[in-house]
Amino acid sequence: MTTGGTQHAAVTGLPVIVVCGPPATGKSTLGAALARALGAALLDQDVVTGPLTAVVARQLGTDDLDSPVLGGATRTARYETLHAAAEDNLRVGRPVVLVAPYTTERRDPAAWQRPADQLRAAGGTPFMVWLHLAPAGLLIRLRERSAARDREKLKDEERFLALTDLDPPAVPHLAVDASEGTGEQCRRVLEFLDDN
Repeated sequence: MTTGGTQHAAVTGLPVIVVCGPPATGKSTLGAALARALGAALLDQDVVTGPLTAVVARQLGTDDLDSPVLGGATRTARYETLHAAAEDNLRVGRPVVLVAPYTTERRDPAAWQRPADQLRAAGGTPFMVWLHLAPAGLLIRLRERSAARDREKLKDEERFLALTDLDPPAVPHLAVDASEGTGEQCRRVLEFLDDN
């Protein structure tokens, strides 16, 4: 289904809002606002898996999650952990907000189908909220937040932008402009939920 240029599916069970997009688009901020508004469990991948990922990062000698070394070693386990926690919350009747890049799942409908089916089986109705921002805005935000995990990205900004997926998802989603205020972003997502 498409509405106003945005693809989406109807929300019929407990909502599972998947807030995704490139780095520095404000996924964690929007996720927290939505969780507060809905009384939902907030499961931010960086928080849920961060301590264990840091242990692996020290062993591998890199803290760049986008590197094939660290990303390749941890990606599957990080998403499995996130989804397992979401399923537990759904089974006790709590809506969920998931925050993670979901880069592969945005590009590949088959990759999205697997976790979506698992979340549905646990009683949820997942839908994707894609935060997007112009390349110049991404670089400004990366510089401003000056996180350790962004050091490698900022060493070669052109390479980072070339490797970053800025295209709309190939799966049903609600597109949200990351340059809007968090309140406006949250309002748009909640209106979508009310309409579906």
